[in-house]
Amino acid sequence: MEALGWGLLGAALMLALTLLKERFAGFDGQVPEDYAGQRPQFDLREHLSGPIKCEGVIYGPLGRVASRFTGDFEAAWHGNRGVMREHFEYDSGNSQDREWRLELGNDGSIRAEADDLVGPGLGQQRGAAARLCYRIRLPKDAGGHVLSVTDWMYLAPNGVIINRSQFRKFGIKVAELVAVMRRVEA
Repeated sequence: MEALGWGLLGAALMLALTLLKERFAGFDGQVPEDYAGQRPQFDLREHLSGPIKCEGVIYGPLGRVASRFTGDFEAAWHGNRGVMREHFEYDSGNSQDREWRLELGNDGSIRAEADDLVGPGLGQQRGAAARLCYRIRLPKDAGGHVLSVTDWMYLAPNGVIINRSQFRKFGIKVAELVAVMRRVEA
């Protein structure tokens, strides 16, 4: 086999190993059951309730910070149904509002709807973590693309929630978000 053939074979092998690592050992390799025994127990009705302050960053496809933001949320629950209103302020001067309509199943399942989602978001809360997967349509001024999103929220012992989200287009990660959410005492 000539050098070009060996080079192409090596590149294909490295790509395959990278994709396997990403799928089984990376962000997408975790499942809610991995966190089932962890304490404290994450209950969205308790930990995402009332006024909440959020701070975070969005990383672009090359891993550099593309945007920083703060958010003010207000969440209220009536049994297993809740509404969370979010208001974001970005370092660009832009702002964004979103209203999540949430429903929790007795088995820890999560169903979420928002006006910019394409279909419902589905997830699961287990132990100290919760995962939500959905498709979101970006605003027209951001290209109007539809992205697949996986949100993971991890509950810290002090009640702070760490949120890590990945945004993908055609299976390729195009952005990542890391944020901290904490309840504001009334």
